[in-house]
Amino acid sequence: MANYVIIGNGVAAVGCIEGIREKDTEGKITVISEESHKVYCRPLISYYLEGKTDLKRMEYRAESFYNDMGCEVIYNVTADKIDENAKTVTLSDGNTVSYDKLCVAAGSSPFIPPFEGLDTVEKKFSFLTLDDALAIEKAADKSSRALIIGAGLIGLKCAEGLHGKVAEITVCDLADRVLSSILDNDCAKIVETHLKNNGINLKLSDSAVKFDRNTAFMKSGDKIEFDLLVLAVGVRANSGLVKDAGGEVNRGIIINTRMETSLESVYAAGDCTEGEDVSCGEKRVLALLPNAYMQGHCAGLNMSGGNEVFDKAIPMNSIGFFGLHIMTAGSYYDESKGGTLYEEKGDGTIKRLYTKDGLLTGFILIGNTERAGIYTSLIREKTPLSSVNFELLQKISSTAAFSQENRRKKFGGVV
Repeated sequence: MANYVIIGNGVAAVGCIEGIREKDTEGKITVISEESHKVYCRPLISYYLEGKTDLKRMEYRAESFYNDMGCEVIYNVTADKIDENAKTVTLSDGNTVSYDKLCVAAGSSPFIPPFEGLDTVEKKFSFLTLDDALAIEKAADKSSRALIIGAGLIGLKCAEGLHGKVAEITVCDLADRVLSSILDNDCAKIVETHLKNNGINLKLSDSAVKFDRNTAFMKSGDKIEFDLLVLAVGVRANSGLVKDAGGEVNRGIIINTRMETSLESVYAAGDCTEGEDVSCGEKRVLALLPNAYMQGHCAGLNMSGGNEVFDKAIPMNSIGFFGLHIMTAGSYYDESKGGTLYEEKGDGTIKRLYTKDGLLTGFILIGNTERAGIYTSLIREKTPLSSVNFELLQKISSTAAFSQENRRKKFGGVV
């Protein structure tokens, strides 16, 4: 009987478990979980903080999932060492777990800059896990002034989650715009105006350089008084286990299209990995829920004797702030980069479709994101635009742009 071990208990781990069980219904599966919670949908932590969901509705799988899948979960421990030769994992409690096949789905951790005086701040938090959300919920009250360092996805979702629960929210970032990793200035301005209209104070091109208890001293020379501090500067892939074991690591754990690492019998999936972005052909860390599940599922199938390939990873974000919906995907090639840009602008809305070499490579949608999955599919599948009615797709995302044969293949017989 095969012995499978999965390090991590998130979405990638679920994909891995379900992939294994498609091929092997008898093998032993052991899951190493740093958190005390059953698997939950991590992007929902801001909605929990906001009061729009609860712990039950955050569950990613049913209460009986682990029992149904025949898994043993070891909670509240971390994996400290992989021994490739002995095929063992040493845990933080001193125990060791042996494996025939191992999947590292260890996720990512918050990056905490070495701010001077940070140790003097009593109420400081990250915003990456359910425990983070629970701790912030406990610390916040109607009189609190919240300072969030970082105007990326994590920081802005935390701001939305705190809205209405605290007296004041200030978000600062060294970048000159919000969501700087996915939006340019024009697109970011739409989001910034919407955030300000909903009471979020933004201090861009500025950030804290040091702290003294409840005072942040800013790069600009300003001072900001706060009651609780959220550090949302960024995340880093948890790749140390594989690196320390002699495996190939860059910004994340290097994997091939079978989710194999450079270590024998060791696979990896999810936010800790670095794989190929098919929209540009480069290796990237793609810390996104859909990719995590698909990578995990591919790893599980191959760990249990399959021959699966996942080669459709792309950067993709689907988010909303105070009712404003935003979707981005792929890589942006405008005229300056040898591509072509199609653009439509409206009052607080924008649509951008980026093409290059006869393919749709990326898009930005703000305001109207209806049926954006069709655009995503074109990017993932590298569908030649010559095979669809792209003039129609520029105006409206519709299956009518595909031939009848392609509609049957892509959309299950929809004609």
